[in-house]
Amino acid sequence: MKPEVNSKKFKSAMFWKAKDNNQVECCLCPFNCKLSEGKVGICQGKQNVKGKLWAANYGLATSINIDPIEKKPLYHFYPGSAVLSIGPNGCNLKCKFCQNYQISQLDHITKLLSPQQCIEIAKSSASIGIAYTYSEPIIWYEHVYDTSVASHEAGLKNIMVSNGLINSKPLEILLPHIDAINIDIKSMDPVFYKKVCKGKLEPVLESVKMASKLTHLEITNLVIPGLNDTNKLFERLSLFIADINPLIPLHLSRYHPDYKLDLPATPTETLLRGYKIARAHLKHVYIGNDISSKSNHTHCPNCGEIVVMRSGFVVVGTSLKGNNCGNCDTTVGVECSH
Repeated sequence: MKPEVNSKKFKSAMFWKAKDNNQVECCLCPFNCKLSEGKVGICQGKQNVKGKLWAANYGLATSINIDPIEKKPLYHFYPGSAVLSIGPNGCNLKCKFCQNYQISQLDHITKLLSPQQCIEIAKSSASIGIAYTYSEPIIWYEHVYDTSVASHEAGLKNIMVSNGLINSKPLEILLPHIDAINIDIKSMDPVFYKKVCKGKLEPVLESVKMASKLTHLEITNLVIPGLNDTNKLFERLSLFIADINPLIPLHLSRYHPDYKLDLPATPTETLLRGYKIARAHLKHVYIGNDISSKSNHTHCPNCGEIVVMRSGFVVVGTSLKGNNCGNCDTTVGVECSH
């Protein structure tokens, strides 16, 4: 991906420092790319043009769809609703197993979408708002920020599906405009992040902690056989989340061979093993991408009654009373429009 060097088509980046000899340092994510003139960052979204950092990917969307919110996955935020889903071209990670590598790792056709166009599409499609997803929305920061501010003013919700690899200051500024976020913790092993994703674990964990205080949060863990599926790692992940809040939903998602990784798909037995370990510490654990699993209903954490019943990504019934269990009136930890 080589964005055209033409600052008139770009938006000025929000987080960067000028350096000597027309170099710049991007301060958006923990890679802090130092770029000489004409160079682009590791995410392919930021470019040094004449000693200034520009968002070369501003408004350029690879994907525009109306999705069920369960597909994000978000199971505890307006279940059963539809959301306009858009995503950029590029990513600041290089995961060998990427399920969306065509848009995250390769040059892909894009369409220019202004914040106002996003709002108009969302409103015309009965969407509750806009989800920044598919590839990594962090690298689309300026567009996400402008669109999320404008969409809030228009009465819409903002949703972010992210790898969480972002510096604390940009995240702190963005989160007040984000109503719900799903952060992907790929493993609790920093070596896994370094070798398999070319990334860092600790900043992701810090993002999770920060998000938990400021917005609705759910966690996804893509379970890969032989790489991040040990009992120890399931336990470590569950305890980390429980220490923040045991009501935070955890989605254990089934891996399938893709991109540069050809390991066999995750056995259902592995997902069930992880589910059992996680449920010892967390109130809401789900299994995704596995049609044989029935672990995608939401249960009351007190009486155990099913309060949201799903078939795949479709909500087929609820017994919620507001945000509480319709049977025992316990707070379930579901935000909804009922």
